[in-house]
Amino acid sequence: MVKSVVIKLVTPVWMLFLLVACGEPDPSAPIESSASYTAETEEKMLKLVAAQLNQQLTERAVAIHSRVITLDTHADINTENFTAIRNYTQDLDTQVTLPKMQAGGLDVAWFIVYTGQGPLNSEGYEAAYANAIDKFDAIHRLAEEIAPDQIEIAYTSDDVRRIVAEGKKVAMIGIENAYPIGLNMDRIEDFHTRGGRYMSLAHNGHSQFSDSNTGEPDMDYLHGGLSEMGYQAIAEMNRLGIMIDISHPSRDSIMQTIGVSRAPVIASHSSARTLTNHTRNLDDQMLLALKENGGVVQTVAFSSYVSEARRSFIEEGREKLRRSVAEELDHKILDPSASSQLSETERQEYDAFMADIDARIAPRVRTEVMALAPPATVSDFVDHIDYLVDLIGLEHVGMSSDFDGGGGIEGWNDASESLNVTLELVRRGYTEGEIEMMWSGNLLRVLDDVQQISAEIQAENR
Repeated sequence: MVKSVVIKLVTPVWMLFLLVACGEPDPSAPIESSASYTAETEEKMLKLVAAQLNQQLTERAVAIHSRVITLDTHADINTENFTAIRNYTQDLDTQVTLPKMQAGGLDVAWFIVYTGQGPLNSEGYEAAYANAIDKFDAIHRLAEEIAPDQIEIAYTSDDVRRIVAEGKKVAMIGIENAYPIGLNMDRIEDFHTRGGRYMSLAHNGHSQFSDSNTGEPDMDYLHGGLSEMGYQAIAEMNRLGIMIDISHPSRDSIMQTIGVSRAPVIASHSSARTLTNHTRNLDDQMLLALKENGGVVQTVAFSSYVSEARRSFIEEGREKLRRSVAEELDHKILDPSASSQLSETERQEYDAFMADIDARIAPRVRTEVMALAPPATVSDFVDHIDYLVDLIGLEHVGMSSDFDGGGGIEGWNDASESLNVTLELVRRGYTEGEIEMMWSGNLLRVLDDVQQISAEIQAENR
């Protein structure tokens, strides 16, 4: 099914030049010098041509956007917005709703079963599991009870294409942090049965499965990459057909994962570290390994992951506030080499101190730092796409937003603005086929590969 869009016919640009060059002079117009006439005419002509070109590009982008399947691999949720009274059929103040998806021509949203990292004990695991089930249930409630006529859950790429052809929006489910699995590996299959089609082994904090990227600044790690349970989880995800998401784990964990996974992996919401030096982004070595593995990196529209100017401004401002507050409290912030020498007890005390500092400065970071930081734009976002395409090839690049989880940039700040991404890609010279691959084709190809390898593994084990 083609999304409806109105296309207007426009005058070819070469005709504008012809009209300007050959137009009849107005006999009643005042006589102007040749130089004046040429300068003013040229300026008008250039403005007219620029407007005409922009209109043509916009209309081409609209047409392409209406034909391709547009897919965003990361949209966080709050289950309070998935009730009979308050839900995504309404135009809520969230970045993703069904009306916003419709307005922006966004076909597929991966809703995220996210769990923050907590203590690695039985109480922590059970609380995390309850949180995860609450989110699984909310997504199913939206698609199966609240708005089954507007949105449906997809489990395969064929499902995606069928649901889009029927004129409905598509929900898919990603799991951010395997922490809720606890020590019960059977829960991985439980999550697959509930519709989870990708899962990351860690988030912001080390899990029982994997170290997190957040350990990098102080080189503070728990496992040295993957734990033994992490290796077991990868094998189980390969068996079940769950894509492994490498966006949040540590560098060592990522490289180990790519090394042992039989199936392609994804980075569900990461960008290029060479352009923006954030630990959540992938460096060239990781990207080349992902290419060799056959995976895909879903470039993320998160402002401090796609704009180095914004990232560095925020980081420097936050660090100044940290040191200022620490000085007021007569405490000292340690450099990584000093903090690494702390005993376990000292480390716990220091981490608690830093958490308190960050909590104290959080409101000021928002008002005194982030509000003044240079903005990140759709152009910055597509700069990352260009870099990734040049380095690892277009077939390994996709797109994501991280909406309602901190994502959003000028020009793509909610689902209703999704067309602006296609427009910038058209301006950069990408073809319809290439745009289709990046919006959905590459990610769905990896899903197909992962599910095919799952079938092969299960056949081997019969």
